[in-house]
Amino acid sequence: MTVSDRLLEHRDAMTPSERQLVNTLLDDYPIVGLSSITDLADAASVSTTTVTRMLQKTGFEGFPQFQAALRSELKEMISDPIAKRSVWKHELPDEHILNRYSRQALDNQQRSLDDVNPEDFDQLCQLLSTPERTVYIAGGRITSALANYLYLHLQMIRPNVRLVSNSGAWPQDLLDVKQGDVVIVFDVRRYENTTLQMAQMCASKNAQIVLFTDQWRSPIHRIASNTFSGRIVVPSAWDSCLPLLMLIECTIAALQEMMWATVKERTDDLETMFDQTKLFRKFI
Repeated sequence: MTVSDRLLEHRDAMTPSERQLVNTLLDDYPIVGLSSITDLADAASVSTTTVTRMLQKTGFEGFPQFQAALRSELKEMISDPIAKRSVWKHELPDEHILNRYSRQALDNQQRSLDDVNPEDFDQLCQLLSTPERTVYIAGGRITSALANYLYLHLQMIRPNVRLVSNSGAWPQDLLDVKQGDVVIVFDVRRYENTTLQMAQMCASKNAQIVLFTDQWRSPIHRIASNTFSGRIVVPSAWDSCLPLLMLIECTIAALQEMMWATVKERTDDLETMFDQTKLFRKFI
């Protein structure tokens, strides 16, 4: 579990001042937790005794152990592919890559799904099923592939869906963002400055930001109305996007049912266009 997982797991058993401290930690995670215990207490407007008591409730022996865990996470968050590989290469079991990789990937998917609050997921689907809202979808250097996958499906399901370029043209793509629109952003470690800028600009126009990220959470989560996290670590120099892809496909399946009348009409029109262009091969 990440430190943030542990904080959230015990949140319901905390006092109001302890929950206030947790909110401060999560708002600027993990940086604010790496300051001194006095500075952290001041930032949360609580006492140092509250900090100590909250950490004990979440299973930490003390503030030094808490900060050591945060430093370890921060190191993981900013790791490049070479550094990631060096973490696990000496600890791999002697088995085929198909077994060790798929086992971890499947475990990541299940744990990621367990972390999703069904109410948050339903709220996301409600947002996306409102055709009056324009939906903008953006990703980074790698996650743009996920953004494009979601875009292609949403465009078939409903009107007013736009894909934001991950090149220098993205400000133009966001020119028409307005209050009430939905901006879906994909951002995983090593969190990209461009995606953060996109989200900040759209939030300043009162758009709703939806974030798909990893277990450590992109800095964008501080301005997102909904955040969905996937566990991405696998025995590879590169992270796995399978948990996020699973969440995307769950969203697509839910929206398809919620908007079936619209989906059927748009699909009929699209199939007619496919027939006219002879895009797909016919076997009759």
